[in-house]
Amino acid sequence: MAERKPKVLFLCTGNSARSQMAEAFLRHYAGDRFEVYSAGLEPKEIHPYTRQVMAEVGLDLAGHRAKSVLEFLGKVHFGYLITVCADAERNCPTFPGVAKRYHWPFPDPAAFEGSEEEKLAQFRAVRDAIDKRIKEWLAQLEAERPSDAQ
Repeated sequence: MAERKPKVLFLCTGNSARSQMAEAFLRHYAGDRFEVYSAGLEPKEIHPYTRQVMAEVGLDLAGHRAKSVLEFLGKVHFGYLITVCADAERNCPTFPGVAKRYHWPFPDPAAFEGSEEEKLAQFRAVRDAIDKRIKEWLAQLEAERPSDAQ
């Protein structure tokens, strides 16, 4: 019987930027090892700058949509729950059966005030920080894996 992939849920307030980015990066780097989801406490449309800055690094969010945490609560059992904003960490409902819960706070790029180019720069900075954190986490998980007996 094939080994079941652990499920990962990235959670933020709107599911319009940070959690979407995290979902896309983890799918890209380790979609063969994890089933990856994202959701929001109060979902909004995916921010156009989110789509734009992810496309800049070759990740197309076509087909992605903002989802409510209620779509998963009590229906899907997650091995990992990762909140990516303080609001989600404070207000996250209790998910039964979550093996590991992490809080990776990232600033909300949509809340940044400034010119279009300054806003895009903020989205890129958050994107790059999430990309780096996903890579670090995957390296950490790899280091924690028991090595095969020689």
